Amino acid sequence: MLKTLRSKILFYFLLVSLSGILVVSFSLQWGFEASFNHYINENRTQRVSQLTNALKLEFKERGAFTGERVSNLFYEHAMTDSLYYKLYTPNEILLMDSTAIRGVMEGMGMRNNPYEENSWLSSTEPIKLEGKTLAVLKVYYPKGFIDSEYVFLQTIKKYLLTAVIITVLLALFFSMLFSKRLTAGLNSLSKAVEELTKHKKGVRVPLDDLSLEMKRLGLAFNDLAISLEKEERLRKEFTGDLAHELRTPLATLRSQIEAFQDGIWEPTPERLKQSHNEMMRLVRLVNELEKLLAAENPQIRLEETQLDARELLSSMRDLFTPAFKEKQVVLIVNHEDQPLLFKGDRDKLVQILTNVVNNALKYTPSGENVRLSNVFEDDMVGFLIEDEGAGISEQDLPHIFERFFRGDKSRDRKTGGVGIGLSIVKALVEAHKGTIHVESELGKGTAFTILFPRVGGA
Repeated sequence: MLKTLRSKILFYFLLVSLSGILVVSFSLQWGFEASFNHYINENRTQRVSQLTNALKLEFKERGAFTGERVSNLFYEHAMTDSLYYKLYTPNEILLMDSTAIRGVMEGMGMRNNPYEENSWLSSTEPIKLEGKTLAVLKVYYPKGFIDSEYVFLQTIKKYLLTAVIITVLLALFFSMLFSKRLTAGLNSLSKAVEELTKHKKGVRVPLDDLSLEMKRLGLAFNDLAISLEKEERLRKEFTGDLAHELRTPLATLRSQIEAFQDGIWEPTPERLKQSHNEMMRLVRLVNELEKLLAAENPQIRLEETQLDARELLSSMRDLFTPAFKEKQVVLIVNHEDQPLLFKGDRDKLVQILTNVVNNALKYTPSGENVRLSNVFEDDMVGFLIEDEGAGISEQDLPHIFERFFRGDKSRDRKTGGVGIGLSIVKALVEAHKGTIHVESELGKGTAFTILFPRVGGA
């Protein structure tokens, strides 16, 4: 019972709707009866007041109460309003009596409320003129409603009951409709999740008919599906690349070792060196994979100390000057005059800068320049590494930090890359709560901006 979201929504919609309907219907019924009863009492008061005024006027004109005007009012009130009167002198001598009409009308079946003492009420109205009591009027009227009033009230109740039934049916219909529409998005998302767990490609949640909140959830799911597809594609590409990277040195080592075993080759120092180089290719590949796993570990521990970005830039200059001279690439280092302090793990920072600067050197041809500069923006400080190399294509630029992504695979194989260096850089930068941004243009070069939170007051 009430296990599904739709059944719960339907139940609570109906509960709220029916509660509102019952409250409104009872309020209307109670309020109408009270107002109708007040109207009848007011009308009775006006009728009695009309009769007392007529009696006073009659006495003024004739000196008695037995005129035709008063008799007509006695009869009219008895017939139309079930108001009956007895008129007494101050000495309690009966002058006029219309209660006899009541018995005649009941005997003829014109009244459904027969005379019973407990079903009738009475009141007394003194007839005064100039401060003198001329007579006493005793008024008799039924307790509750008379026939016409009762019929009118029952008709209103019938219409009210009809309106309640129609409203309940409409509430049931719209509750079912709304609960279905509200859960349609969740059902669609649930089906999409089931398909995604079955590794079906191209699973998307349609967004056109979803509410704003569900549309955000649908967009998040679609982004997740796209990301998973991308990760799956990159995983397959990496598997192929890794297999190729492993196959080449392994095949070379196998052929060389078999040649040694078969006596085709003599184990000369040169040939042993070739075998060692192939083995070192495998070692470097494993080391890079281990670095990536360590950098992407959410529990990575940083030995943070206060660092100066200027000093790290000087270290990079001292470290890379021989390699730049060997390739005949000009290394330009620009220092800031003021201290640029931030907290970080020095070894990890050197690893970040070494990776980026090494890439700049690798893809910058001889005779061109690589610039290293300190930069600061608001509460961030860091480094700008610019090269005049081949640049990165526009379609590859958004993906360069993805794991195992390589734009120009043939070029990377020549340089020994497997596409995880920048993934390591990004993971280490984010571990320091920093940011990394890249701008590039084919044929003109690439610029990396790496920023870290500045130490307060620096």
